Amino acid sequence: MSEATLFEFPASEEKKIGSATLPEDARVLRPIRQQLQWAAVDLEAQVPEDHAARAIWGFLDKLDLSAFYGDIKAVADRPGRPTTDPQVLLALWLLATVEGIGSARRLARLCDEHDAYRWVRGGVPINYHMLSDFRVRHQEALDDLLTQIIASLMAAGLVSMERVAQDGMRVRASAGAASFRSKERLNECLKRARAQVERLAQEREQPDPGVTNRQRAARERAARERQERVEEALWYLPQTQATKDRQRRTKSTVLRPKVTTARVSTTDPQARVMKMPDGGFRPAFNVELATDSDNGVIVGVGVTSQGTDAGQAAPMEEQVVKRTGCHPNSYLMDGGFATREDITALEKRTVTVYAPVRLPRNRQEHERYEPRNEDGPEVVRWRQRMATEEAKAIYRQRGATAEWTNAQVRLHGVSQFTVRGLAKVTSLMLLAAVAHNLLRWEALIG
Repeated sequence: MSEATLFEFPASEEKKIGSATLPEDARVLRPIRQQLQWAAVDLEAQVPEDHAARAIWGFLDKLDLSAFYGDIKAVADRPGRPTTDPQVLLALWLLATVEGIGSARRLARLCDEHDAYRWVRGGVPINYHMLSDFRVRHQEALDDLLTQIIASLMAAGLVSMERVAQDGMRVRASAGAASFRSKERLNECLKRARAQVERLAQEREQPDPGVTNRQRAARERAARERQERVEEALWYLPQTQATKDRQRRTKSTVLRPKVTTARVSTTDPQARVMKMPDGGFRPAFNVELATDSDNGVIVGVGVTSQGTDAGQAAPMEEQVVKRTGCHPNSYLMDGGFATREDITALEKRTVTVYAPVRLPRNRQEHERYEPRNEDGPEVVRWRQRMATEEAKAIYRQRGATAEWTNAQVRLHGVSQFTVRGLAKVTSLMLLAAVAHNLLRWEALIG
């Protein structure tokens, strides 16, 4: 006899032990998305004290950011709508760069969804257009900010300038390989682009009712920008042709891919096809970084359309002197930088150069360090120095410094540029260098 229960169910409705529950019979808590909720959110409590967002904001508070405020028209006691604080935009981009995020649209989404980005934002208006424009509009201010950070690190004894290592890395450009065109094709593109601009201007007089003013303005802007890019590509074409002619005259042409007719990209006229680390050839820019060997702080940033590192050492050292106020005692660079002109210039500045000596063709190994007829006294001293084991040991430190810095910068999202043109690419690299140095600052004083 079964025990008495509070509620009796018919035997037909009793659930058999071990049978599977049907979805319609299961008692579960289902989502109710239409119900309004009041949520009390404390952003200060959501972000840990040791989070990178707090560190970045704290460092920016110590620096002079006045250069970022110079173009703001809305000022105190005058009419005008206030704009978003540039320090907020800068902090957002630095945090995004540290985490390897390079998309303005993705950063705008994070400002709505992620607590750390919401904390930096602090409720001020943000959109991806604002973020995108800010990143490329303040090249001089970012350059000055990098110099300020280096000066602060030097004052704290964290940058010694005893040894500086320089290295270049080729970074994929935004342009595609199919966007490169010859002079004839560029003239055709320019003709079509001008026709498109004229057609849109005529449509303005008899507008299509199905197209909004905003859409019409966007189409006209896109047409004008395309015409400007094609005109710029035609302007750069003679320089590219001169490079091709020079390649034909050099003995190293046999080591290069087949030299064809000069072509320039209509997407990014300043990008050039370069040999990448994987051996392939793609549109790219050559990024040059100079790093203080003691603590891995970036002290120089440069971007060129030149596919080789030759001739880049002396200009970079000049930039380092402007930022730090002193010449490095020694300069480490790989064989691509070691030209007679740059070695001579650096040695005359009392900078000791450490770079590998190439073995000339048709020469034996024991002849590697022997002076050449074209060598000046500075180059002769460099050859003699690099023949010693001490100099070779010092040069081996370059990889642990310069190549490590390149790897760190790539972790910050510098694997392919999402902006076009040398000016915008340089702004992006300055931002990456500032982010890198802030991380080094935090690590060294922590």
